[in-house]
This record gives sequence, C-alpha cells and structure tokens, in this order.
Amino acid sequence: MAVTVVSGTGTGIGKTMATAALAAVALAAGRTVAVLKPAQTGAAPGEPGDAAETARLAGPVTTAELARYPEPLAPETAARRAGLSPVRPTEIAGAAEKLAAEHDLVLVEGAGGLLVRYDEEGATLADAARLLDAPVLVVAAAGLGTLNATALTAEALRTRGLACTGVLVGSWPAEPGLAERCNLADLPTAAGAPLLGALPQGSGALPPAEFRARAGRWLAPALGGVWDAAGFTARYRPVP
Repeated sequence: MAVTVVSGTGTGIGKTMATAALAAVALAAGRTVAVLKPAQTGAAPGEPGDAAETARLAGPVTTAELARYPEPLAPETAARRAGLSPVRPTEIAGAAEKLAAEHDLVLVEGAGGLLVRYDEEGATLADAARLLDAPVLVVAAAGLGTLNATALTAEALRTRGLACTGVLVGSWPAEPGLAERCNLADLPTAAGAPLLGALPQGSGALPPAEFRARAGRWLAPALGGVWDAAGFTARYRPVP
C-alpha cells in the first residue's frame, strides 16, 4: 500500500506545495495519485481547499476531504467551535486505505504540525500514520528555529515507531541568509533522516504547466526527482 503522510513542522511551512510537487512527479512517471486532506480548516463550503490547490498545480489527481471547518484553527478546536464532528484516526486510515486500493500513490496531507489535535481525545496525524503503517515526509521551514522544530517532530515520530522518509524544505528563499545556508547541512542531523528537496519560495504562483515541468528538479531521486542534496548544499555553503 503506497501511502505517504506529509506533515509539517508547523503551519505555513509549505506542505501543500510539497504535496503538489510529489503528485506532479508521480503523475509524470505514469502513476495514479490520490490526495487526502483529512481536515480542511479556514475554508467555507465551496471554496477551494488544499487538495484542490494540489490538483490545480499537479494535474489530474483524485482529491478527498473528510471534514471542512470554517475557522483557520487546529482541527479539533475548529470542529468544536463549529459544532461539527471531529475527524478520527480510524476515519483517516480507512479513507487512505480505500484510495490506495485504486491508486498507485496516496498522499495524506496533515494540518499544521504532526501533533496537532484532531479530536477531543487528543488524536493526531501520527496516530493515523501508525494505523496505516505509513512513512512520514517532514516539510520544514528554511530559516532560524527550524532545527528545533524538525528535531522535535523527528523525535515524536521515533517514539511512536514511525518511519521518517526524510525532510523537505517547503520554501527556499531566493536570497538565503546565513541561517538558511547553515540549516541545509544541519537539517539531516536534526531529522535523523536525509534532506530530500527544496521548493523555491513562491513556487505556488507559477503557472501549473511550469510547476509540473520544474517539480522534479525540487525533489531528490528518493521522491522521484533529480534534485542533488550534496550539490545544493555545497552551492549555498556559507563562507567560514
């Protein structure tokens, strides 16, 4: 069952762009792809959510949402305030399994960070990943503070017996500073897993055809692309 869980180290990290790039590369390789967004927050009925944005950029993927809440809050908080039912890990796992039976790849995009609450019992995306026995790709920020957030996320995965596929920089600035340059070398150590790509800042503003054409250049071979971690890190190595 080819299911990958895409989780961030926080909110606004670039999870949706990362999911779209993964989907675009898989589609280009001739694979069928489904994108599952268990809980879409901050979107009214009828508005395009993260799954729809992935489809717009990546191409013909199957999209699914299990719940939608209008306020941009953690899923459990948003559900409670809206008086709606929360999404539980068993529902997420069941939906992903159903999609996996009909697709070559299923991407499950979380909300916020790994341990954001989905229901009143404190269930998280990690619980769903454990039910699925699925690897987790960690999307991290580029700048100052990302090493701690990445290390905490990786530690949470390890304590739950979950595999971390690697870490992906969700938004790499056009003019990186010292912290961003140093973090390229340090992120694999913080994650205890390889650096598997870097999406350029503003990639979501590209025309879909251009996004699809470039996506493989942002992802490492382990994710189906041609991005070279060693070369990229060396290119931005800070001057001693």
